[in-house]
Amino acid sequence: MRHGVVVLPEHRWPRARELWARAEEFGFDHAWTYDQLMWRWLRDEPWFGAVPALAAAAAATSTLTVGTMVATPTYRHPVTLAKDVMTLEDIAGGRFVCGLGAGAGGLDDRVVDPTAYSPRQRADRFAEFVELLDQLLSRPSTTYTGAYYDVREVPMRPGCLTVPRVPFAIAATGPRGMRLAARHAALWITAGAPGNFDAVPYEETLPAIKEQLARLDEACEQTGRDPSTLRRLLLTGAVVGGTLDSVEAYRDAVGRFGELGVTDFVVHWPRPSFPYQGSVRVLERIAEDVLTARSGERP
Repeated sequence: MRHGVVVLPEHRWPRARELWARAEEFGFDHAWTYDQLMWRWLRDEPWFGAVPALAAAAAATSTLTVGTMVATPTYRHPVTLAKDVMTLEDIAGGRFVCGLGAGAGGLDDRVVDPTAYSPRQRADRFAEFVELLDQLLSRPSTTYTGAYYDVREVPMRPGCLTVPRVPFAIAATGPRGMRLAARHAALWITAGAPGNFDAVPYEETLPAIKEQLARLDEACEQTGRDPSTLRRLLLTGAVVGGTLDSVEAYRDAVGRFGELGVTDFVVHWPRPSFPYQGSVRVLERIAEDVLTARSGERP
């Protein structure tokens, strides 16, 4: 099992730098931040940009892999995102994972583009978004024509340090999105049941995650992908609750989800208030009793 943490982009850099450095000191394999213009319950609170925050985090650490959780077509264009991703990975010396998602039609959508996209249209756009981003990061020059994106001879030099490109982590719960992950991703991401933001005890989410993992295996088989080559990341906190209640709860959750096939277990850095309210002392104890007691392999 690999362990990760989400650091929300809500602090000015002197404080944020401390959190990213501590994430590395604690022994986390990877750390992520949300790539959104604003976020749900924290819409009126401080919120910084993901790309410069990750660039600074990469420069301030030496072993921690950093990543977007997650970049979407909501307000990212594949060409400019590809340039940012290539640069981030270079600053990080290869320690970067590009987390991607279709977007959920929330606040970011209405701010940037008032068009109301149906779930089918968002899925179609996301498929093109991933395919074009894949080509841009894998080739020195890319020409692409689709229903949502049309680009001509876009140069992308010097290219990624990782060959053939930066690894993708794709968030998906539907069959089409899972097949997209099977074709393009190094990691698949789930946060639990889609469209639900009421955290429930993690024990109650085990059947749903087990069912999702089974459908992911089916998607891999349909695309000719060996299921064992696709890592499975569980993002806890929003739906899968209780994992940071204690060291014992964390250890139990990691074990039980690991038995189902989850390979990467991610929590949120505890906040003093809702959302993700919790104790940093518990996280410190997890670092002491769990993370430093095993040898993790970096993505």
